[in-house]
Amino acid sequence: MQPDDVEDFRDREYPQLKGKTYLDHGGTTLYAKSLVEEFSADLISNLYGNPHSASTPSAIAGHRVDTVRERALRFFNADPEDFDLVFVANATAAIKLVIDCFKDHASASNTPVWYGYHRDAHTSLVGVRESTKMHRCFTSDEEVDIWINSGGLGGPRARQLGLFAYPGQSNMTGRRLPLSWPGRIRKSFHKAATYTLLDAAALASTAPLDLTDPATAPDFVALSFYKIFGFPNIGALIVRKDSAHVLESRRYFGGGTVEMVVSINDTWHAKKDTSIHDRLEDGTLPFHSIFALDHAMNVHERLYGPNPMKFISHHTAQLGRRLFEGLSALKHANGLPLARIYKDDNAIYGDPSVQGATIAFNVQRADGNLVGFEDVEEAADERNIFVRSGSLCNPGGVATYLHWSSTEMKAAFAAGHRCTNPTQIMLGKPTGVVRVSLGAMSTASDVNILLRFLEEVYV
Repeated sequence: MQPDDVEDFRDREYPQLKGKTYLDHGGTTLYAKSLVEEFSADLISNLYGNPHSASTPSAIAGHRVDTVRERALRFFNADPEDFDLVFVANATAAIKLVIDCFKDHASASNTPVWYGYHRDAHTSLVGVRESTKMHRCFTSDEEVDIWINSGGLGGPRARQLGLFAYPGQSNMTGRRLPLSWPGRIRKSFHKAATYTLLDAAALASTAPLDLTDPATAPDFVALSFYKIFGFPNIGALIVRKDSAHVLESRRYFGGGTVEMVVSINDTWHAKKDTSIHDRLEDGTLPFHSIFALDHAMNVHERLYGPNPMKFISHHTAQLGRRLFEGLSALKHANGLPLARIYKDDNAIYGDPSVQGATIAFNVQRADGNLVGFEDVEEAADERNIFVRSGSLCNPGGVATYLHWSSTEMKAAFAAGHRCTNPTQIMLGKPTGVVRVSLGAMSTASDVNILLRFLEEVYV
């Protein structure tokens, strides 16, 4: 399959794009028409009951949930013998489930939790620190490497439970972080209880997530399927079975996670011990959405080839390079670049091993003054070009690339700046960016339309 092939089916499979240029695949990618049609036909043709019941329709539903769960694992090259998959609402829910389990494990074993996270972390990863007494933000890849090579100095001490979390890809700049860290941490910290949590929500949308080797894989992976397929709106926590014991002390239990409960005159209950997901999936699963996931994988393979994520990775990488080069080439008459592009020093657009198809930038006028990022988004929106702007739930990215100190950020808040109602420029600096993110069904035409808009309006 070649990138030009996307043009052949885009009008047919993505009719919602007619007359529109969608460039916010980092928020969600788009669902194919045939996915909706096949899912609808499935529901119309079959009778499905609640998997917790014992009727024939319920048994059929339960069996299919199990089948889709295994297929989803294999989509990421995760052997069901080594990994389990817990269905959750989204990547944030997966992250919260991990830290809730860690807290209960720490309480049961009287072991404090230490938490480390990377500066490129999404807000949902940063928020985990509020559930721990000891935490550290690593401000660079080099800091992480030094920490790993030192065997954990500056990390969890003896008799502490450690969790290191980071994104596979920055949702702000698209830079891709080393996937070698989990294996290195496991090898370096073999005597310490330090686990790894990979936020793969941004990475997995346009790159293969390969969990072939459990020895080097993260202990826990959080992701959202709507970022990969557009629909359904569910996520997953992928658990390395050798690390699952740390999740087993969770105190809360919901329907479906226990074998028996005494509620009167005693507080006894018996947890399920059949699988990790049986103990962590509270209540009735969104089983119809899980069936939609089955169709989503079918359609993805039919449209993008037998190894769809490999094709999508190459396709979006080439579009990302085209966008970066085109954006970099836009200049005012005095030679000043139109765009301030925020990227890692080692970013190579077109190389999916280090950079995703996402670009963060701000527009500047010929005199060097910035155009508000919201103003750019609104101007684009009027022309049916859809991007995202703001701080993108990435406080570390804002601090690093826009050069905001913590004191300045707190002062901006005190002066009235809010993520949901921003003051676009303060202290001569932008408080956010314009983000363009490409997806599986993006084309060169989309890139050209955006570049033409920027040139016509701002040059």
